[in-house]
Amino acid sequence: QVRLVESGGGLVQAGGSLRLPCAASGCISNINRMGWYRQAPGKQLDWATSITNSGSTTYADSVKGRFTISRDNSKNTVYLQMISLKPEDTAVYYCNAQGWTRAYWGQGTQVTVSS
Repeated sequence: QVRLVESGGGLVQAGGSLRLPCAASGCISNINRMGWYRQAPGKQLDWATSITNSGSTTYADSVKGRFTISRDNSKNTVYLQMISLKPEDTAVYYCNAQGWTRAYWGQGTQVTVSS
């Protein structure tokens, strides 16, 4: 089993920044990729960004150039740095870990961007 705990969400004004940590524990050797998804009110869950064990990153077009995913292997933590936030970035952000046989999810953290 893998446990993921997100933090760092909150209320921020448009143009502001936030950093979301996601701490992983448990059988983390099973994980080959981690990422962030988000779900805006009344909308589907959308993928935002991923990082592989080798450090390769990919981003959705909607966040490219504004969001940065990184990892600190010594702390088993993945970070989502968000800058130039927009009201449309308002969502619950979920950390995801992709194992060899299944995916794991955190409980989510709310990010609200006011205009």
